[in-house]
Amino acid sequence: MRYLLLILPFLLFSCETRPTEATDTSTPNPAPNWHEVTPEGQPTARHEAAFVRVGDKGYLLGGRGIKPVDIYDFESESWSAGDTSPVEIHHFQPVVYQDEIYLMGAMTGGYPGETPLPEIYIYSPADNAWRTGATIPEGRRRGGAGAVLHNGLIYMVCGIQDGHRGGHVPWLDAYNPETDEWVQLPDAPRSRDHFQAVAYDNKLYALAGRTTVAATNPFANTIGEVDVYDLATKTWSTLSDTMPTHRAGNAAMVLDHDILVVGGESTAHKVAHNEVEALSPATGKWRTLAPLSRGRHGTGIVQHGGQLIMASGCGNRGGSPELADVIAITLK
Repeated sequence: MRYLLLILPFLLFSCETRPTEATDTSTPNPAPNWHEVTPEGQPTARHEAAFVRVGDKGYLLGGRGIKPVDIYDFESESWSAGDTSPVEIHHFQPVVYQDEIYLMGAMTGGYPGETPLPEIYIYSPADNAWRTGATIPEGRRRGGAGAVLHNGLIYMVCGIQDGHRGGHVPWLDAYNPETDEWVQLPDAPRSRDHFQAVAYDNKLYALAGRTTVAATNPFANTIGEVDVYDLATKTWSTLSDTMPTHRAGNAAMVLDHDILVVGGESTAHKVAHNEVEALSPATGKWRTLAPLSRGRHGTGIVQHGGQLIMASGCGNRGGSPELADVIAITLK
């Protein structure tokens, strides 16, 4: 994996007398760290949104309120404005299918009584236009769900039915965007919301998140267990090692042969999490990577060329401050 681990240096001492060796006076290459990018222009500050890559551009979509799509050109490091969303749409994980962005398992409305959106919304970068897609089956609607594409199907994982008040579910559904057909699959071992899922090696991974209950503490009940759905056997299992830093509102992605969990929020501290942790599906073990230059939750992470890039999000747990920045790290 090309992402450098954080390793404490050590000195090796010996009582043995050794001949004097030449000293290397060259300046070592520093380990890559996250840094702020200074692009041309600025996106609309937002959180509970998504940042996703299609081709050579990044797309910042959704968030609380009705907002335009902001388009980031990776090569010129510049922002431009796209079409405004037809409805308020937030708390979702985007899926790219045939160069279009599908939003499902999303919420609309204000805290704490947000409602699940009954339809899929689709943004076409080529046309810079939104359209309404298929209807989600009435009994399976929820927001704050994970969504991931694998072998032509979009899987919607877990979620919450009643905004931030409750109704979290362990459901798994498969949607075929060619036929608009839905299939119910076995429930996950536990419910979770405010998380992201990934697909790797014919398996679905549900990582981080929580079971939100606004009446007590909306940031509590974070989940450290990683639940894995085997698409071949149609069975769930749970990894033996829990995630080192429990949080919700995280971003997640596959990088080489690892799964990254990035940022988030929890009761641990007011400031949003800056932790970046990597799970090896081969071993089930976790590693700690270079932290974000500024913690955030409620956005996404993308890879373009030799960099990982994040945009926007929220700098503290909850809803403020909404960010309008871009940060990146160069992969080694």
